[in-house]
Order: sequence, then C-alpha cells, then structure tokens
Amino acid sequence: MVDLFVKGGSFMWPLLLMLFFGLVVSFERLYTLSKAHINSKEFFTQVQEALKQGGPEAAAEVCSNTPGPVASVLHAGLLRLDRGLDHVEKAITESGAVEMAFLERGMVWLSTVANIAPLLGFLGTVSGMIGAFEAIAAAGDVEPSIVASGISEALITTASGLIIAIPIQAFHNFFVSKIDKIIIDMQEASTQFVEELIQLGYGKEE
Repeated sequence: MVDLFVKGGSFMWPLLLMLFFGLVVSFERLYTLSKAHINSKEFFTQVQEALKQGGPEAAAEVCSNTPGPVASVLHAGLLRLDRGLDHVEKAITESGAVEMAFLERGMVWLSTVANIAPLLGFLGTVSGMIGAFEAIAAAGDVEPSIVASGISEALITTASGLIIAIPIQAFHNFFVSKIDKIIIDMQEASTQFVEELIQLGYGKEE
C-alpha cells in the first residue's frame, strides 16, 4: 500500500487529505443523524398525553427530555403558547429552519470531496502521462521501462480518486435520505401539534 502511494506521485497527498476529511465528516454526520432520528409517532403520542393530563408544562418536559429536531421544534412552540397560536406557528417555523441547517451541516463538504477527488485523480493521470511522454522524448525511443513509472502514476491516481469518491458519495446519498426523513417527521409532527392545540383549546389570542 505504501509502495503504491509513493508510485502515485505528489497528487496522492491531497487525495489522502480529502479521504481523511471526507471520513471525518461522514462519521460525524452518521453519529449526529443517528441521535437526531426518533420514533416520531410514539413521541407525538407522548406529547398528546402530556398535554391532556398535565398541560403545556408537562408536554414541554417531554420535549426537553427527548433528543432530536422533532422534539426541539415542538418545544419551541410550547414556549410561545401563552402568546397565541400565531406565535406558536412562527416559533415552530423558526426552530425548524435552525434544525434543518444543523441537519445539513457538512453535507456540502461531502459533496465537494466526492466531486473533486476524481478530478484530482484525473489531474494526476495527466501529470503521469506528461511525465511518460517527456521520458520518451528525452530517450528518443519508446521503451516499456521508460514510460512505466509515468503510466503507473496515471493509473494509481485515477483509481485513488475513484476509490475516495465512491464511498463518500454513497455516504452523502444515505445522509440526504436520512435528513429528508427527519424533515418530513418535523413537518408532520408540527402540523399535528398545531391541530392538537386547536382541538384542546390552547393557543387562543388573549
């Protein structure tokens, strides 16, 4: 492995940095999104029961004790409940925007790594081929031993760029699907929450 890295030339160093950076961001997103995902239906049932039995304070306690953006947006709405339903909806919208930004943090970097790594690999390929043709020009003859190192550099960097890009792109796509699911859960829970407040008589303007 070390021998291949050395044969890949100078472009292997930025590729290695991109691999390290992409994996760090991927593992951070994996940890964060796994904690952000909850059973939204079960959680909303708990909020409903708390509202009916203990009022907004009990529901707010359920939300504060539950991790994830779904609980956070409902908790933000409950904190504005005394100001009226319009303020509840505004608080939910604002909190939802903040939570979405938190969920999508780092995704642009994964996309950047997945797009740039193959380009760096291809750039290494061009560099290797240029070196091979320069060796041919200097020798005045085409000998396999002369062009072997240049061609080897070209193939190694191309393969390295693709090896980095493929799993990082797979991580990116997986995280996008997870984020979309969490956002849908937030929207559904928020809508049901407002409807529940109306049915229970909460959130009326004073």
